[in-house]
Amino acid sequence: MTGAAPVDDALWSAIGDPTRRRILDLLLAEGGGTASSLSRELPVTRQAVAKHLDVLDRAGLVRSTTAGRERRCEVDAVQLARAADQLAAVGRTWDRRLQRIKGIAEAIENTRKTDTRS
Repeated sequence: MTGAAPVDDALWSAIGDPTRRRILDLLLAEGGGTASSLSRELPVTRQAVAKHLDVLDRAGLVRSTTAGRERRCEVDAVQLARAADQLAAVGRTWDRRLQRIKGIAEAIENTRKTDTRS
């Protein structure tokens, strides 16, 4: 992406997994949660949810606080906004590329039409 910040591969790897995206959705909808509360909403074990939360935490997408034996997690709005900005930038880059491809295809088509008339 020319002129834009580089894409954070660790961030995109973390949210590339459908279970982790669902965890983010649940955390956003419920204002936070624990591995236990999230596992009741997902088709995976509490231990699997905890591992997914660790990945999201390492990517900076969630913050956690410990209360007794439970670790409560919340989405880090700043990091999520950063991910959304990166996605928008990638979308704009591909829109420009596709417009260039369209222009090339139209030029080729116009050349073919001109050649067949001659």
